Amino acid sequence: MAYIILMVAALIADQLTKYLVRSNMAVGESISVIGDFFRLTHYENDGAAFSSLSGQRAILIIIPVIAIIAGLVYMFTHRRAHRLLQTALALVISGGAGNLIDRIAAGKVTDMFDFSIFPPIFNVADICVVVGCGLLIVYIFLYDRLEKKDERD
Repeated sequence: MAYIILMVAALIADQLTKYLVRSNMAVGESISVIGDFFRLTHYENDGAAFSSLSGQRAILIIIPVIAIIAGLVYMFTHRRAHRLLQTALALVISGGAGNLIDRIAAGKVTDMFDFSIFPPIFNVADICVVVGCGLLIVYIFLYDRLEKKDERD
């Protein structure tokens, strides 16, 4: 149940921030938050990360739908899986769903977080996917290996 709450909260945070940016800023408009270091910039991306696959809307809808379904099936069929794995999957699923909603509704994803030291502009959904993937890597390299080692001993 906690993972469903996490997914819903992340999805709401993502959609709310995107709505606020779309409602209050013109595309291309930028507001300084911390000088030139951090700005809120309204950017519309019709591709994936770093604008890759730009214009490939069908692929950018089909692949996330399959990944989200697979992630949900795994989460619900492996309810006793390690908490770190469940958290990672919840974040990746909610992030994927947040950007998928934008792609289906508008054909592009709204991004807004703009750091001078990190070229791409990104959103809450992107943060969820990256953090979720990072946790998944930690799980695979730490816990999954330890569990397999214990099984062999």
